[in-house]
Amino acid sequence: MAENSNLRVRTAVLSLILLCSTFGNLNLVPVAEAIWLSIPSSGTKCVSEEIQNNVVVLADYYVINEDRPEHTQMSLLGNEKTLLLLLQAFHELAILVTSPYGNNLHHNENVTHGQFAFTTSEAGNYMACFWLDSHQQQAGTTTLSLDWRIGIAAKDWESVARKEKIEGVELDLRRLEGTVQSIHNNLIYLREREAEMREVSERTNARVAWLSIMSLGVCIVVSVFQLWHLKNYFQKKKLI
Repeated sequence: MAENSNLRVRTAVLSLILLCSTFGNLNLVPVAEAIWLSIPSSGTKCVSEEIQNNVVVLADYYVINEDRPEHTQMSLLGNEKTLLLLLQAFHELAILVTSPYGNNLHHNENVTHGQFAFTTSEAGNYMACFWLDSHQQQAGTTTLSLDWRIGIAAKDWESVARKEKIEGVELDLRRLEGTVQSIHNNLIYLREREAEMREVSERTNARVAWLSIMSLGVCIVVSVFQLWHLKNYFQKKKLI
């Protein structure tokens, strides 16, 4: 019985891994990947992502040391003296994060690195914009690293493991459970969006149909009026 139980657990775990991998390739599960942005000397660089309601968003950003990019993040975590010297060599940026309705979620200026986190209160496109401070503008571009994580990717599993005292297979199962739940929530969100779009399409089709009927009715009325007017005109001229 014990062997059968272990076999079932292994089979379930493998099935969940396969399921998560499959849906991950379909982009149903948000994947956290840091991106590099080239900030122009004048102007703004913005990135946005469509996020559903009640989702945790966490992002880290820092200016890249173009001479030694692999040591930039490590240097930012170093001692205070090294950090001060590093900040003097980097370009300072300003950042503004807004919600779909234009509410400011994060605003910071004169920074070379930082972090922002929030829980979405509305569904739509959330946008983060970066630009160089006015006294830092010069020729060329500045490179910024942005690590934008949402949903399950933003969860701190190490803290969960320490708090609930779980590890190994049990922790992996918790991660898979969270991933499956994220897939389920995304599927529900997509189904709701599809229903909204279908409803909008049906309303549009109904309006177009009524507009066509009204146009046809106006054409018929105008034609009847023209015939009546021409008949009266010819009768007055005694042509008929």
